Amino acid sequence: MRHFDYYQPTEIHFGSGRLNEIGKNVATFGKRCLLVTVEGGPLETVFNRVKGYLKEEGVEVFHFNKVIPNPTTHIVNEGARMASENKVDVVLGVGGGSSMDTAKAISVGATHEGEAWDYRLFSNKKITEKRLPILAVSTTSGTGSQVTPVSVVTNSDKKSKFAIVDPLLFPSISVVDPEIMMTVPTHITASTGFDVFAHSFESYIHSDASPYTDLLAEEAIKTVVEYLPKVLDNGKDKVAREKMAWADTLAGLCIANAGTTLPHGIGMAIGGHAPNVMHGEALSVMYPEFAEYTYQSAVDKFATIAAFFNPALRNKTKDEAAKAFKDETTGFLKDIGMFFTLSELKVPERELSAIADDSVKLPDYKVNPRVATRDEIFQMLKNRF
Repeated sequence: MRHFDYYQPTEIHFGSGRLNEIGKNVATFGKRCLLVTVEGGPLETVFNRVKGYLKEEGVEVFHFNKVIPNPTTHIVNEGARMASENKVDVVLGVGGGSSMDTAKAISVGATHEGEAWDYRLFSNKKITEKRLPILAVSTTSGTGSQVTPVSVVTNSDKKSKFAIVDPLLFPSISVVDPEIMMTVPTHITASTGFDVFAHSFESYIHSDASPYTDLLAEEAIKTVVEYLPKVLDNGKDKVAREKMAWADTLAGLCIANAGTTLPHGIGMAIGGHAPNVMHGEALSVMYPEFAEYTYQSAVDKFATIAAFFNPALRNKTKDEAAKAFKDETTGFLKDIGMFFTLSELKVPERELSAIADDSVKLPDYKVNPRVATRDEIFQMLKNRF
């Protein structure tokens, strides 16, 4: 067996009803908390419950509720100013990946010189222990941010979506309570659910994959294949919601220790140039091209996962099963309402060249089983337009 490392410092509190522990969790880190969320909407009741639990423990709450999908540097900087001005002790992100990622970035921006964007991947500035403690409550099953050291932020001025990555950004405590996910709208459930699949599969074929992450990834993928269609059919299905929350947590553990590959690099670039596109949409639109391009370089693993969708493929040769991965995932995407073209997602055709350029600025493409060139990525984008 190859050598590998596995690291997970986040204390995970998983299970229905666990939200009521968040006040005590936060109070162990201080009495002044910046609560980071989107503005009201369907989660207003959850936010009010969180505030109540915090106040019961004597924690003063400062509510930053300006998070948006694909959070921007402007939003992060505004939240960092609020945290700094109010001298908060701890940052609590409650919501999907956007809220948790914003909370992580705020913890840096409020305590470090410059702004959080200055500490993105490949910069020469390093995050230090000065960063504020981070806690997270996930309200969707998709991003895995509750157990990763990653914060994804968009710089609108530069049309760039990039990651801030550091072990110090692992949340200290994360609450995963499937009960608060019961009202997530269908399309968001589908989009975040496919992100779970992508996280799991890309960590599975990643050059840094290990027996540990492979084990977690296979379990997460099996769960998504079985339970994502069920939760889309009935959003109130408690068992299906619990299973998807579990799969999301497993997938987050995978990417925290292995990482993502080509689709995520392209998806991030799409998000930088077309902020209207949800992350899961950007991934799903590229998966058919990615599969066709890659499968021959990781036949065993493509074949294994293809058979999760269609057990009859176990009777085929590995080459045949691996080749079928594209059709099986495409069929799955159609079944869950996530099969699009770039034009349908309103990605401007004039941006495709710049998206290809930015796709090779992140390291994801380098750890794909088959390493794509910028021009090959551009051709994939044109094929999916």
